[in-house]
Amino acid sequence: MTDDTTGQRRGSEIIGAGYYQPAKVLTNHDLEEMVDTNDEWIRQRTGIRERRIASAEETVPMMATAAARDALANARIDASAIDLIVVATVTSEQRSPNTAGRVAQDLQAPSPVAIDINVACSGYVHALAIADQAIKAGTATTALVIASEKLSAVTDWTDRSTCILVADAAAALVIRRSARPGISPVTWGTEPDLADAVVIEPPTNTFSQDGKSVFKWAIAEAAGYAAKSVTNAGYRIDELGGLFSHQANLRIIEPLARQLGMADKIVATDVVTSGNTSAASIPLAFAKMWQAGELPEDTPFLLFAFGGGFAYAGLVARTPRS
Repeated sequence: MTDDTTGQRRGSEIIGAGYYQPAKVLTNHDLEEMVDTNDEWIRQRTGIRERRIASAEETVPMMATAAARDALANARIDASAIDLIVVATVTSEQRSPNTAGRVAQDLQAPSPVAIDINVACSGYVHALAIADQAIKAGTATTALVIASEKLSAVTDWTDRSTCILVADAAAALVIRRSARPGISPVTWGTEPDLADAVVIEPPTNTFSQDGKSVFKWAIAEAAGYAAKSVTNAGYRIDELGGLFSHQANLRIIEPLARQLGMADKIVATDVVTSGNTSAASIPLAFAKMWQAGELPEDTPFLLFAFGGGFAYAGLVARTPRS
């Protein structure tokens, strides 16, 4: 797509990042008092030491709005500039209005398009791609792309195989129309045979998974799709600054980085202190590292996620530039 007035290719770029995490910290030692587990067992299998858990007042829309405000402040723009809000969530408490609509209301944004998408753990990369495509098509100029998850509300706290993983958080990126594309085309798809590997469904409506099948796919297949995402984006691995993969399990993240030849680059491992926050995990890690000054400016990073659906998505995005 080209700009009608300049003839330049139209794209979008990230201009700010923000996040929100609940104050309550749930450590592995706390979990020892709740289920038959221990700190060493959890760390050996997942790498997780602690996670954040939301209170009753910290709803999916509330956390989404807080992350959006933080991202807008980081981008140094006002909510009045936003004409598209996309929220990725699998844990929204209400069907209508959607979370994006509540965020628009809370921010008093004038009249943005407000869309929720549910692609579980890979939802954020899907959301970022959709917002980028809208900007490329000329139907939006500045977007808030948010993920907000309250997995603690859909967790069986007697199931030690899942309760040790989950956490709550929200994160957001602000992206804006740019003459130089800073977000690549997306590579996405599903593995239909694994649709039942990760579920939140009746009658319990709690999160459960076939952990062995997910881990097997992650170790055997994820690197191939991630590498394809880089190639389709028009990059080589050696041109990237690092990897933001879904923060599901450190025992998946580290092998993926090694398989891609990225172990010596910046590899996000926020799962250690934030747990698995589903769709929020990639933007949460990105926003925390960006605000802490741990990421170089204007540098391409691979964003790759997989999970419920069974869906995957990957793209290359550049960090903000001055």
